[in-house]
Amino acid sequence: MNLRELIFVNNECYKAGKTITPKGIMVHSTGANNPNLKRYVGPDDGLLGKNQYNNHWNQPRPDGRQVCVHGFIGKLADGSIATYQTLPWDHRGWHAGGKANDTHIGFEICEDNLNDASYFNKVYKKAVELCVHLCKLYKLTEKDIIGHYEGHQKGIASNHSDPRNWFPKHGKSMDTFRADVKKLLVGESKPATITPATKKLYRVQIGAYSIKANAETQLAKAKKVGFADAFIKYD
Repeated sequence: MNLRELIFVNNECYKAGKTITPKGIMVHSTGANNPNLKRYVGPDDGLLGKNQYNNHWNQPRPDGRQVCVHGFIGKLADGSIATYQTLPWDHRGWHAGGKANDTHIGFEICEDNLNDASYFNKVYKKAVELCVHLCKLYKLTEKDIIGHYEGHQKGIASNHSDPRNWFPKHGKSMDTFRADVKKLLVGESKPATITPATKKLYRVQIGAYSIKANAETQLAKAKKVGFADAFIKYD
């Protein structure tokens, strides 16, 4: 996982300084056709690229909205996919619009036009990997992961549809997402399997004898010291 850190120290959420004990993870998607991390994460660290509008989230919002998440997944300037941590994981974020802010880590997946399967598969994989990382960090399971829309159904988040507006277009859902997290968690928890080396047999010629008794004596000696496969060949 390409996990980088650029903490939003200039966002009012970070300045509020409140912390939580993470009990779950909430998956969001941005709801805008812009897959570039630089739209949300800034200033440019040399990989993000310059945001010409300077409207990233690492600053007080001019509209006063209380919005801030713990991380983003999207494109770097070179087109590769990366994950950025933007708040300490145990910081109280402003992402759920409800009580889930007190319990859940929230991250955004940068949406594009929702039709690019290649882009979707890459960010989906990164999101699964991030959740596995956080589950191991805070002793959570896949059952502790919800989408924003599921948070609303539970009465702990505002009424948003993400990421259900995007996942089904590519044959995925929050159920498949949780299953993929579980699969990776189980796979990483299994002890390494050690395959024994192939047994090698070393055959040693110990001599040729014209008298059968002498040959049988040498054969017995060979077997006694460990050459169990020794045998007499008659010419």
